[in-house]
Amino acid sequence: MIAHLQRASHTAGLLEYLYGPGERGNHTNPRLIAGDGHGAPIEMLAQTDASAYLAHALDAPVERIGARAPERPVWVCSVRSDPRHPDLTDSQWAWVARRVVAATGIAREGDPDACRWIAVRNQARQVHVVATLAREDGSLHNAYRDAFRLQTECHRIATELGHLPPAPRPTPRAQETHVPAPYITISAEPSGSISAKGASNALSATLLKHAGFQQIEDWYGRRHRLATTTPQAERVAIASHAAEMLRAARYSVDLDPDLDTSRLTTPANPLGLYTASAEVLRLTDQIRAAENGVGLAQAIDHLLHPEHGVLERLREALETAGEQITDLDDEAYALADRFGFAAEFVSAAQSELVGAGREPHHVNDSRQDHAGAQTQSPPPPDARSAALATSPAADRAKASSALGTPSPEVGTAVGAPQVASPRTR
Repeated sequence: MIAHLQRASHTAGLLEYLYGPGERGNHTNPRLIAGDGHGAPIEMLAQTDASAYLAHALDAPVERIGARAPERPVWVCSVRSDPRHPDLTDSQWAWVARRVVAATGIAREGDPDACRWIAVRNQARQVHVVATLAREDGSLHNAYRDAFRLQTECHRIATELGHLPPAPRPTPRAQETHVPAPYITISAEPSGSISAKGASNALSATLLKHAGFQQIEDWYGRRHRLATTTPQAERVAIASHAAEMLRAARYSVDLDPDLDTSRLTTPANPLGLYTASAEVLRLTDQIRAAENGVGLAQAIDHLLHPEHGVLERLREALETAGEQITDLDDEAYALADRFGFAAEFVSAAQSELVGAGREPHHVNDSRQDHAGAQTQSPPPPDARSAALATSPAADRAKASSALGTPSPEVGTAVGAPQVASPRTR
């Protein structure tokens, strides 16, 4: 079972081709075998303008979203079966089409806002699934991982149909043969040299010598070391490389943290291995250092770009994490769903901020207009003078100051108002 995924620009032209004779005249008895038009009766194939009616029914959600529609809104998936096996019936191909749209998310079972789609047969051993990417709620189907999902689902369908032998069941971990791996320690000696102890077999000794260690055999036994004259940076590089090769060969390695390059941090990379977060931190500093609306908009564009922005990459990473968890363990669906929900939250944030990246261009203009209004307006009166001028005890305050005795009423009038802080509300 092989699937081929394409995108098209015009639904009507595509349907005319599928219902026509084909480039080589090999289209025979074109017919609709399945589909979902969300209330549009797509079964009206007896009409003379069947392909035109179907194109209008499929394009309705695309026309509703207007300018947000992609340039190629038509999703086309052609699925072929193995010619070494008997051809499937129309009902079986309809079942395959429903599996395909459900696996890719075009139309999952029970989704009221799924994309509209149809399945057309015009040749033996294949079916064409045609859908439009606009969903009923006005959003767009994300086709980023569709090819991977199609490949996985086609393999499952072929296995269920008996076209492929079932995959061997994995051996439970409890039954796996456990072979204890030698334990190797790489550390710095008081003399300044770097030693590796525990390499008792030929493979571990070969890996250490390949990394740059020298083998020594005396009354203390076999060990490997680096000369004290080796520069410090080279020592760290050799020790880390040796540990990496030994761990790849399933050895347990205890590496001195001072010799582990993955744990070392530098001023240029203060977060060590977390380079992605360091890039986001650098973007945060760029946003904070923006001096005008143009600079702020350029920095925010890295955050909100619909294809390459930080939010889009974060959404993809969360979605991929959930899918990988499912691939590794079908029973860990609860954890996979948590990552899926997080990806949906990020997608909701992206929808909330659509078009917001252009608005910071006008931030400076509004600030300048506000500043101009402040320069044209007269300066505000002194707070204490205003309070005394509006206070009923203004005359008594003047009299008290003349006598040199403070007035309690004046202190009450000019005291700063007590405003609750946000933390105490």
